[in-house]
Amino acid sequence: MKIHEKYMGRCIELGKKALGSSAPNPMVGCVITCEDKIIGEGFTSRYGGPHAEVNAINSVSDKSLLNKATLYVTLEPCAHYGKTPPCADLIIKNNLQKVIIGIQDPNKKVSGSGIKKLKEAGCEVLTGVLEVECRKHHKRFLTFQEKQRPYIILKWAETRDGFIAPDKDKRRGNPEPYWISNSFARQRVHQWRSEEQAILVGTNTVLADNPRLDVRFWDGASPIRIIIDKTLKLPEDLNIHDKSCRTIILTQLQDETKFHPGIEYGIIDFEKNIAEEICSILFEKNVSSVLIEGGGETLATFINSGLWDEARIIEGDTTFGSGTKAPYIEGKLIATEIIGNNTIKRLLND
Repeated sequence: MKIHEKYMGRCIELGKKALGSSAPNPMVGCVITCEDKIIGEGFTSRYGGPHAEVNAINSVSDKSLLNKATLYVTLEPCAHYGKTPPCADLIIKNNLQKVIIGIQDPNKKVSGSGIKKLKEAGCEVLTGVLEVECRKHHKRFLTFQEKQRPYIILKWAETRDGFIAPDKDKRRGNPEPYWISNSFARQRVHQWRSEEQAILVGTNTVLADNPRLDVRFWDGASPIRIIIDKTLKLPEDLNIHDKSCRTIILTQLQDETKFHPGIEYGIIDFEKNIAEEICSILFEKNVSSVLIEGGGETLATFINSGLWDEARIIEGDTTFGSGTKAPYIEGKLIATEIIGNNTIKRLLND
């Protein structure tokens, strides 16, 4: 393996440590080397904290080595003031002479200005190292910047005979949840929730299951809860109103007298393309990724609009015989995982 690719690969490994905490900032990884030895490493802190380059530079114990060191980073260093000062300025201040970059930042606030600033200061800059791998790593951030919508992951569990929920009559006889996935697969779902900035479900799912939409089976922060409630008919005593985490309800009603304290509301036009309306409002609210967990109507809305990036389908070994049919979806199979009596398939919208 070439030396630049070796250290950029390490940057990607480091960046993954920021999954679920840095959003909406990108999960950047950074490595500093001197004489073919790593002297500093860092990744993006929780949103509002230091960026990867700052953490990497701060981790170098002997700062005198920096003027002959090389800095590797998965994404172009920022050149603007946001919640933190520009990383490009810090690199220049510490007299780093060589910077190796995976991909250029498409954010219009950066978009080449970081590279320009470094070059003007006399830094040798090389871009495009492991570009394909870095783009894959930064898929959430790039989708948000380039397509102006969140990265969308669809998720559902379906029975061996192709249903995601039993008949309503069966539910009335036994209101307890009808689990399709096993306990280990459900834990995997909670891991997925911890990795994304938000989770979205429709009205019928909330009424049928009264979900908490949290990460109680995994270590991490619960995602922002996003609920579709066209006419604000969901009762106050449901778990989504418990104020345990940030919650956004999408509705067509603009009557603020029906709004609950501590809950955010977004107004969308249900006469238009609902998936596009949702993507637009989530972009405005700076939500860079969303896990859509149902129900069938909500999932179909995004599938039919072509507005999805990944699908994660848990196939159980139970049967319902009848009920709500699983969505039909076509995509590129990129991974299969066996968890006990469940199979998880991951599809990519190609």
